Amino acid sequence: MRVPIIAGNWKMNKDVQEAVSFVNQIKEKLPPADELETALAAPTLCLVPMVKAAGDSPLKIMAENCYYKDKGAYTGETSPYALYQAGIHHVILGHSERRTYFGETDDLINKKVKAALKNGLCPIVCCDDTMGRRIAGKKVHWVVSRILADLHGLSNDEICHVTIAYEPSWAIGTGESADPAQAAEGCYLIRQTISDMYGDEVANDVRILYGGSVTTANINALMDKSDIDGVLVGTASLDAETFLRLVHH
Repeated sequence: MRVPIIAGNWKMNKDVQEAVSFVNQIKEKLPPADELETALAAPTLCLVPMVKAAGDSPLKIMAENCYYKDKGAYTGETSPYALYQAGIHHVILGHSERRTYFGETDDLINKKVKAALKNGLCPIVCCDDTMGRRIAGKKVHWVVSRILADLHGLSNDEICHVTIAYEPSWAIGTGESADPAQAAEGCYLIRQTISDMYGDEVANDVRILYGGSVTTANINALMDKSDIDGVLVGTASLDAETFLRLVHH
């Protein structure tokens, strides 16, 4: 059975003191990890202090990005090897903001996914869906090609350590969430694609999240869908009390 995940993505928000304070506010109020995984992705400067603050609580701390090389002359990048050694075991890759603002391609993301897995990190791979394609075709079949590219060359064992996040870019940070049926459609197509690539047994083990203007008002309807195994939350994860309300939906 797939353990659901509630994960927050802070993006470029909060300083170290704010991040540690947030962890201290929530860490004793989380459900057991075998019932629900709770995670926070934070700016790189905050990660190590957050890991220390989280201690042996159920809270997992995630990186928002990493490079595909372990070390070298790559100014400003973050090593997947260094992340793992610092106690970070999860990383978000391929977020629509990375693709849009920094020109990340599926080929680059595929390299990052492989590097993360090689270093013991579990990647959360984000797949986009633009409003233009939604309006034109009223379907999200095109996410299939993105999955094929981002996961190209992974073994059956490796894919079991990957989580997929279906994130329509038109819903991210806009306050306009996909309705539960739309969200479920995207997650279903992703699972079917993984089934075509790796078989039904593997596809049934891979967790697929929805992200895009998730709030306390819509989380129950989203989590009720059988192909949605959790949510990747943006703005609503910045407030400790709101985040706890999401966790205890």
